[in-house]
Amino acid sequence: MDLAVALVLGLFCLLLLPFWNQSSGKGKLPPGLTSLPILGNILQLDVKAISKYLSNLSKIYGPVYTLYFGMKPVVVFCGYEAVKEALIHLGELTPHGLGLPCLVPLPVGIMFSNGKRWKQIWRFSLMMLQNLGMGKRSIEDRVQEEALCLVEELRRSNASPCDPTFILSCAPCNVISSIIYQNCFDYKDQTFLNLMEKVKENLRILNSPWSVLYLIDSCFLFQVCNIFPVLLDYFPGSYNTFLKTFAQMRSYTLEKTREHQASLGINNPQDLIDFFLIKMEEKKRKKKKG
Repeated sequence: MDLAVALVLGLFCLLLLPFWNQSSGKGKLPPGLTSLPILGNILQLDVKAISKYLSNLSKIYGPVYTLYFGMKPVVVFCGYEAVKEALIHLGELTPHGLGLPCLVPLPVGIMFSNGKRWKQIWRFSLMMLQNLGMGKRSIEDRVQEEALCLVEELRRSNASPCDPTFILSCAPCNVISSIIYQNCFDYKDQTFLNLMEKVKENLRILNSPWSVLYLIDSCFLFQVCNIFPVLLDYFPGSYNTFLKTFAQMRSYTLEKTREHQASLGINNPQDLIDFFLIKMEEKKRKKKKG
C-alpha cells in the first residue's frame, strides 16, 4: 500500500513539474493572455481568423506578447518594426531560432532549423544580404527594375478595369527570384506560374485552422509524432500536400544550384546561391588543410 501511495505521489509530482517550469519562466517573458494548465491558450485562439485575432491582441498587450501553445511559451511579434527588431537586431539573443519541430521531414534552413545551426545560417544570411550589391546591382536596384516591369505590365491593360492582385504578387516574387537565382521571369512564364501556385498553396495551408495544430509541438499528440515521425504520414491530406509542394520547390532550387556550380565565380558572387556555394567551398578547403 505504501509503495502504491509513493508511486501516485511521484507521478503527481512529475505532472506538476511542467507547470512549475512554466510559471517560473513567465517572469522573463512579455505579458500575454492568462494560460490554462496543459492546454495553455489553445482554446482561446480564434483559428478561423488567426491573423486578425493576433493583431487584436497586440492592441491590448503591445506589439510583443506571449501565448502558450500547450505548455510551451510562444512570443508573438506584431507589426513591421517588431518583426524587424526580432529578426535583425535581436537575432543574436534568440537561442533557438524559428524551427518548426513538427515538420521534421523538411530540410533545415532559416525556417526549419533551430539552435546553433539556425544561428549560423542567420548570421551568414544577414552578412550575405549586407554584402549583396557591393560592386553589383544592389537590392534597391533590383526592386526599382522590377517596379518598371510592373508599371509596364499594368499599362497593357489600356486603362480598362482589371484585378491587379496577380500582377502585384508577381513583382515581389521576381525580386526574391533575382536575389536567390539571379534571374527574373516573365509574368506569363510557365515555370514562374507553377512556382507561384505552389507558394500560394502552401500559404493557404498554413493559413488554415489545421495549421495552428500542426505548429503546436507541445501538445501530447505532436510530442508523440516528434518521437515517431512515421505517424505524420497518417495526418490529414493538407500536411502531405504541404510536404509534396515543398519538395517540388526544393527540386527546382537544386536544379538551379547545379547550374550555379557549373559556372561559379569564386570572386564574383551574384546571388544567394553563389554565396552559399562559395562558403561551402571554403569549408571544404579548411577541412582538407586541417
